[in-house]
Amino acid sequence: MIASSSIALAGALSWASGFRLYAALFIAGMLGRFQVVALPDKLAVLSHTPVLVATGALLVVEFLIDKVPVIDSAWDSVQTFVRVPLGALLAWGVFAHAAPETQAVAAILGGALAAGTHVAKAGTRAAVNASPEPFSNWGLSFSEDGVVLLGLWLAFRHPVAFLVLLALFVLLLIWLIPKLWRGVMALRRGLSRLLARGATRQAD
Repeated sequence: MIASSSIALAGALSWASGFRLYAALFIAGMLGRFQVVALPDKLAVLSHTPVLVATGALLVVEFLIDKVPVIDSAWDSVQTFVRVPLGALLAWGVFAHAAPETQAVAAILGGALAAGTHVAKAGTRAAVNASPEPFSNWGLSFSEDGVVLLGLWLAFRHPVAFLVLLALFVLLLIWLIPKLWRGVMALRRGLSRLLARGATRQAD
């Protein structure tokens, strides 16, 4: 029988990876370092000093970049190749001593969850960045910071409550992602037409 706390930890780390990967790594490492929580053996490396320094520095970089419109979307594009694989790896790490099929399922679901949250974040940001004012971007970014902190706290302290909320979040993703995708595609088409018109006027 798999403990709900392990499922919640794997889910929380994968979910948070799609929003704030380095915050999730740093917070988990610090909690393990000060023995607030017992990290699985394969994730104990997160509490080592060099890893904490690296994840802490990247946390600061991501926190600042995420507050700059347009730059945040470029950062999200690059992080696609980091967040999703690490989301899968973190979920696998929680169940590294379980049966191979359990490890495989954890990695697959962890990667899928990280991908879903990443796509939702990046798509929402792309839509918000279409607005010329920066305040909506800042508000959304700070909200994401708070949601990740709350989610990790729930996962460590109230795993069952976190899993219920995570299930609701997944249902929301299933409904939201197709709409975000259509919106982003429409935004790109509009931007392409605008650039084409500008090029035509310059040529005239």
